[in-house]
Amino acid sequence: GPILRAEEYWCQGFSEPDAGSDLANIKTTAVLDGDEWVINGQKVWTSLGHFADWIFVVCRTDPTAAKHKGLSFLLCPIAQPGVELRPIRQLTGTAEFNEVFFTDARTKADMIVGPVNGGWGVVMATLGFERGTAFLAQQLRFAAEYAQVVDLARSLQATDDPITRQRIAESYIGLEIMRLTGLRTISQLLNGKPLGPESSIGKLHWSRWHQRLGELEMDLLGPAGLVDAADNDLSARLNTDFRYTFLFSRAHTIYAGSSEIQRNIVGERVLGLPRDPG
Repeated sequence: GPILRAEEYWCQGFSEPDAGSDLANIKTTAVLDGDEWVINGQKVWTSLGHFADWIFVVCRTDPTAAKHKGLSFLLCPIAQPGVELRPIRQLTGTAEFNEVFFTDARTKADMIVGPVNGGWGVVMATLGFERGTAFLAQQLRFAAEYAQVVDLARSLQATDDPITRQRIAESYIGLEIMRLTGLRTISQLLNGKPLGPESSIGKLHWSRWHQRLGELEMDLLGPAGLVDAADNDLSARLNTDFRYTFLFSRAHTIYAGSSEIQRNIVGERVLGLPRDPG
């Protein structure tokens, strides 16, 4: 349909000012009014929401239920007076993230995924796919970026330094781990086995790997990494790739579930360790 043809864009309305890693603390509400849901509240860190046509909104539809219960997964059109998006300018100078405000926003009663008050299961399945498959294509960009780093190191004759060579080798090994883990994930899906909490392992790996690659890029660039692009190839590459990578990758270990939350998921739901007392 339009989604597969990239004619219709969607964004994810999960996080709120008081519900990030503790996603069950959602306060955005939805009340059924005839044949429509009426939504009020706020979402934040909504990636590319300013380009989206629809947002799926996790709302509290039963305020008397326990935190993980009473939530519903609604699909809401953005182009209406009740939805306001405000882009958030980031350290990178760009604004991929947004705040989203709902003021009596409306969507049809049947625009719901899963049962009413049963949205938490849909949320967990969505996050499982996000952590397990949504970033598979990103590995191609990572591989291209790694090749650029190797080219830069060679052009600067930095490969003569054994520590730099070791860091490059570690980056290659991490990339191979991503590739093989991705193949394992695809095989699992093709064999009809749904993704489980083990998808958090991959997210933990690639998020920190890309941060380390950005740190290597900045170390290779040296003082050039501190200035804006000038009329030379090194600064042009810096501005378009390496500096952005270094700055944006700071968020990798926070979005799509912080590393602390991922470790708790792996410990409790994969390894069977006791729950975090905190």
